[in-house]
Amino acid sequence: MFPGSLMMGAKERLLPPSLPYRFFIAAVVFHMAAWATLLAAGPEAVLGFMGGQGLVLAALHMITLGTLAMSAMGASIQLLPVATRRPLGPLWAIRLMFWLYAPGVAVFVAGLGLAIPGAQHLGGALAVAGLTVFGGLVAANLRQVGDLPGVTRYTWMAVVSLAALAVLGLGLVVDFTKGFLPDHGAVAVTHAVLAGYGFMGMLALGFSTVLIPMFVLGSAVPDKLAKRSALASGIALTVAVVGVASGIGAVAALGAVLGLVAVGLHAHALSGTIKSRMKKRFEPFFRLVWVAVVLLPLGLLVGLALALGAPADPWATLWGFLLIFGWLLTFVTALLQRIMPFLASMHSSSLGGKPALLSRLAPKLPVDIHLACHTAALVLIAAAIIGGWTWPLWLGLVAGLAGSIAFGGFAIEVIRRYRTHMNAAAAANHEG
Repeated sequence: MFPGSLMMGAKERLLPPSLPYRFFIAAVVFHMAAWATLLAAGPEAVLGFMGGQGLVLAALHMITLGTLAMSAMGASIQLLPVATRRPLGPLWAIRLMFWLYAPGVAVFVAGLGLAIPGAQHLGGALAVAGLTVFGGLVAANLRQVGDLPGVTRYTWMAVVSLAALAVLGLGLVVDFTKGFLPDHGAVAVTHAVLAGYGFMGMLALGFSTVLIPMFVLGSAVPDKLAKRSALASGIALTVAVVGVASGIGAVAALGAVLGLVAVGLHAHALSGTIKSRMKKRFEPFFRLVWVAVVLLPLGLLVGLALALGAPADPWATLWGFLLIFGWLLTFVTALLQRIMPFLASMHSSSLGGKPALLSRLAPKLPVDIHLACHTAALVLIAAAIIGGWTWPLWLGLVAGLAGSIAFGGFAIEVIRRYRTHMNAAAAANHEG
């Protein structure tokens, strides 16, 4: 069984808890800030957004850079060493990565929201520097691994996508003031595809081949199926990028179709794990996973319609919303809901004694509220985008902010309960 082999010796490969959790807390803060910024921008600005600087673009990057990428970095620095059984790199490099990236993202989104070129350039440079350190650490780790194709192939594609999207992102920022790109819109869409389906998408698919078997106590994903789904995903991404970059709709449409095939192959690869699971009841975080699983192919279908000539208004906005807020944000918050108490439980026995139970570390009410609010936000905002209605969009933004605040409460409570457990363990050791 895969979970046992994965966790063997895992405690020896745990980082100090402050390292991954600083990324997770930053992700939670940016999550709340993004919804608040969208509310400040107003429904009319959100519905009419077709690119350009301002609060809406700043909020989008709070989610993509601040929440999604931040979460991916925090999870990767801990899960990759556990999965590959190889160290990721020196602790100082991980700390440097955070202190370059987190302030860089904050300065960058402030520059986008307030249209300050200097802040955009400085923040973008710092964020890219942090991502460069991250990419270097991950690449060095992957070069030592040859026995986990389900993780390594997806992660290599994520690293390559990261390099490409960083170059394009810096180019887009400079183009706001210099105007040197021949087609800013095409480059922006290419950047979005590389970020959503390339960097974050490949990490999500790759880590799911590790995390799903571990969390459901199911069998490992067979290498043959993992290689096949990774190959299909890579081909689909390449074709889609060529299509959107060149503006050839037929090629972009083919990329979307191949993406749907890749999603089907990935689902088939995980189906054996789901069927063989020892945990017959799915944990609460799977409720969000199922929502994400539905919205991934739905977003690809909307992208297919766009490639075949559907009008950009409203379908381009809907595609971006389904990609960023629908699939990726839903999937990432689902994993954070499970990873944060899981890592806290593993660290909780470091002073001796029994580890804290996950059920004692993870409060139920905040995640229930987040699920209800996040789902309501997805439905209301999608309906508003399609119909061009402002009142459901306003309600959806309020629901999204409420859900993000509830999720923030969940994160704070996990940390509080972990510290309470550790203080009790320290007191018991002192008395002993």
